[in-house]
Amino acid sequence: MEHHSLTLLVDIALSIIFATLFAIIAKAFKQPLVLGYVVAGLIIGPLFGPYVGGKLTIGYVKSEESIELISEIGLILLLFIIGLEIDLKELARMGKSMFALGVLQFFLGVGAAWFAFRSFFPPVPGNFDLLYFAIALSLSSTMIVVKLLHDKFEISTVAGRLTIGVLVLQDIWAILFMGIQPDLQDPQVVNVLGSLVKGIALVAISFVISRYILSRIFLFAASKPELVLITSIAWCFFLCGVAEKLQLSKEMGALIAGVSIAAFPYGADVISKLSGIRDFFITLFFVALGMKIQAPSASDLGLAFLAVGFVLVSRVLIVAPTVFFSGKGLRAGIVAGLNLAQISEFSLVILALGVQKEHIGKDLQAIVLTSMIIASIISTYVILFNDKIARGIIAFLSIFGVRENKEPLESQVTGETKRDIVVLGYFRIAQGLIDGIEEDKPSWLKRMLVVDFNPIYRQTLESKGIRWAYGDLANPESLHHLGIEEARYIVCTVSDMILKGTTNRRLLESLKGICRHHQPKIILTTDDPKEAEVLRNNGAAHVIVPGKISGLSLFTELAGMVDQNGSPTIAKSVKGKPKKSTSNKKKVQKTK
Repeated sequence: MEHHSLTLLVDIALSIIFATLFAIIAKAFKQPLVLGYVVAGLIIGPLFGPYVGGKLTIGYVKSEESIELISEIGLILLLFIIGLEIDLKELARMGKSMFALGVLQFFLGVGAAWFAFRSFFPPVPGNFDLLYFAIALSLSSTMIVVKLLHDKFEISTVAGRLTIGVLVLQDIWAILFMGIQPDLQDPQVVNVLGSLVKGIALVAISFVISRYILSRIFLFAASKPELVLITSIAWCFFLCGVAEKLQLSKEMGALIAGVSIAAFPYGADVISKLSGIRDFFITLFFVALGMKIQAPSASDLGLAFLAVGFVLVSRVLIVAPTVFFSGKGLRAGIVAGLNLAQISEFSLVILALGVQKEHIGKDLQAIVLTSMIIASIISTYVILFNDKIARGIIAFLSIFGVRENKEPLESQVTGETKRDIVVLGYFRIAQGLIDGIEEDKPSWLKRMLVVDFNPIYRQTLESKGIRWAYGDLANPESLHHLGIEEARYIVCTVSDMILKGTTNRRLLESLKGICRHHQPKIILTTDDPKEAEVLRNNGAAHVIVPGKISGLSLFTELAGMVDQNGSPTIAKSVKGKPKKSTSNKKKVQKTK
């Protein structure tokens, strides 16, 4: 046992070291880091580990147990994170046309792949290669797409929202397939319905517990970030255990755990808190996948390139017309289709489970993994130049009389007023600000987003039409997840004395980085007049100095009292300021 533990520790250490090396190489060549991880697994895995002259050449990790354990831990955390990214409310706001797009993209994609590749997979009883291959080619990579769109700040565009909506629905179809996956060998209606009922029951129970129990636990833990983190991970592994007891997959339990937490206002913050642990286990997951790669034959490599070409063409042909006829614009549809042109890590999950259940062979897993690597490389450039490619396609289509309609506003796509006024921190100054807005500019309330860690004010703010979000101002990643790059005005109402883990100066730099494509007006708060000057020089549109404002307000009140009482003795005591009042009286007398 001790020897096995030591071997596992060495295998994990080697996985991380080689993953780091090849991730640096991938970044140098501007490729997704995921590819670096897979190549690292390929290099240290059994494929490159033959013995030559009695000595091991390259492959260091040979233990199947180590590979499977590393892969399973990484897989559970990966699916939990994917679940956290699924915002059911956002999906509902996008309406019936978004749902129709998600349905058509997946089912037409599966049907088209089945028809296009049926000659490569002759029907064999008990073999589901064609079904798994068709489903794999119909799912896009949430991880790669979200990362690349975040880097380009296109998450909140019309095409970005359509892309994310389709990805969410793809994950739902994948969940449903995972629910019936154990019964594919014996697809009796009773067994399939039984699996679906168990899956629905698990979802219902998890949401009930989330609403009535977890919500209170998170409320209690909100001020302690590490407690929020460990509570969310505990919830993930608890549902994994429940799912296994119900004879469902642990991976499905992890995904449901993430979705149920995503319904909370803490969802975005949990994602940011989990980013370190997530990246560690995701690295191990993809390294483990690389270890499983078999040497592809020339025919398998050719099939992989055909699969990539099919994915790229079919995504645009299915998504673009659907979006165009729903009135959301031809360019938005083409860009969304281009954004979705990869093969999902979720496909690899489904295939890994299929291999475990002996539904498919490892050869198919190797083909799809090869296809994913090729598609990921191509997709990096497709998403980078998606606008130019889309406009080129539109120019070509205009020859045949197909022209672009005017693109709708984002609020028309999401069904929600754009939150372009962002208030960071909800304390005394913010409370006074919102009181003033409520009195004089009530129409602004629906344009406002308040980011704070204390959920006690959430219900009050939302009752006024303000959106409240849980966020850690010290962590720029959590601000990214809240979508503040759309904001036109950002107001931090908290001074450095109250901020924890950051300062207004650091926050200013983070905000400028997040909103680099359209710099909003940024208003900050400080207690030091000299620091206020530094912040203005660094790009702040305005800086509030509460002490100075309070002093001027106090002077105004005192001056009013002095003028009413006519007491010059008190007036002179305010450092000569009332001289203005005296001169004003003289001017009035001269006028008379």
